Amino acid sequence: MSMKDVYEYALLRVVPRVERGECFNAGVLVYCRARSYVSARTHLDEAKLMILDPDADVVGVRAALHAVESVCRGGDAAGQAADDDAGRRFRWLIAPRSTVVQPGPVHTGLTDDPGAEAERLLDLLVR
Repeated sequence: MSMKDVYEYALLRVVPRVERGECFNAGVLVYCRARSYVSARTHLDEAKLMILDPDADVVGVRAALHAVESVCRGGDAAGQAADDDAGRRFRWLIAPRSTVVQPGPVHTGLTDDPGAEAERLLDLLVR
């Protein structure tokens, strides 16, 4: 039996009209300190977006979700977070903000494969 590590995760929510507060899940952030792992998996349901805001900027929302994935990957694509470790990038991404893509509360679990856990959570909570 393999050793399980603690991981943290937060949902990424799309809030097309911040003043209304309506949202839906469009991704998940997963961080495992023991494995220096941080990743985001996203899935934008354009039909839900159009229901909440027929004038929504689909391209802009998709770009914001991809930006979160880039920060998780690190390197040049992460912009100012390029040199930060996985934990700092996760903490920066889960900080509250009033934008169209917002992080939800952080939850914890145990896993022996954070990448598989990210996919499982995406299927369970987003798709």
